[in-house]
Amino acid sequence: MKFRTFARHIRDAFKSLFRNGWMSIASISAVALTLLLVGSFTGILLNVNKLASDVENDVSVKVYIDLAADPAAQETLKTQLENIANVESITFSSKDEELDKIIGSYGEEFDLFGGDANPLYDAYVLNTTAPEQTKAVAEAASAMQYVTQVEYGGATADKLFETIATIRTIGLVIIIGLLLVAVFLISNTIRITIFSRSTEIEIMRLVGAKNSFIRWPFLIEGAIIGLIGALIPMTFLVFLYRFIFDVSGDYLAGTNFGLLTPNPFLIYISLLMVGIGIFIGAFGSVFSMRRFLKV
Repeated sequence: MKFRTFARHIRDAFKSLFRNGWMSIASISAVALTLLLVGSFTGILLNVNKLASDVENDVSVKVYIDLAADPAAQETLKTQLENIANVESITFSSKDEELDKIIGSYGEEFDLFGGDANPLYDAYVLNTTAPEQTKAVAEAASAMQYVTQVEYGGATADKLFETIATIRTIGLVIIIGLLLVAVFLISNTIRITIFSRSTEIEIMRLVGAKNSFIRWPFLIEGAIIGLIGALIPMTFLVFLYRFIFDVSGDYLAGTNFGLLTPNPFLIYISLLMVGIGIFIGAFGSVFSMRRFLKV
């Protein structure tokens, strides 16, 4: 296609947008509202997945060391724990540090257990290469000498992993469903727009215009509608997400949990929305006008 012809198609597409003002606004509104839902739910579900991963990674195996273990025995135990399959890292936590955690969680009334009155045990905290491996690591550690107790959450942790897997599956189904709904709603809205201009298409065919010549302005017009319809909710979601991210930072400060950082998350969401809008807008127009181009 010659550049001059393509430039004419672009000019005709913009003229048609303004000439059919109300239908253009209706199409853009349908695209914007649909993509707002798609972008919002996608953002929510991706952040739920992120928080679920944070929860998984926060599950660790705590191995309490027997009081009979001297420093040499503790080092030997540490080496044995490091050699367990799927152990990623190991950290020592003294009984005083364990008591400080309890005081921080339940109040200063537990101060009376400080010093020689501390009934707690020194412990090794093990992080696994995969959250699902915590149970196997805990079972291996519990069989070792100088281990008095092993904690990893037991049935609660197993239930947590099952719940997280279910959430991820449901989230994926919802996203796919929303994308299909977006395709259906946007395509049908554009189809109504094309149908209202069937006379214009028929006149162009009667004067001898080729199908490709008729199709290109509508394809470009649909792409423009999709682009504008995507930019509106994209701008809204960018400002909204940045606000939510800043507010959530105050509540989640000091924890291992957090939302996806705005960059590059917002870039990916924006590109997704623009891509969906342009693709559905352009090819929705071409698909919808096939019946009017049949000989």
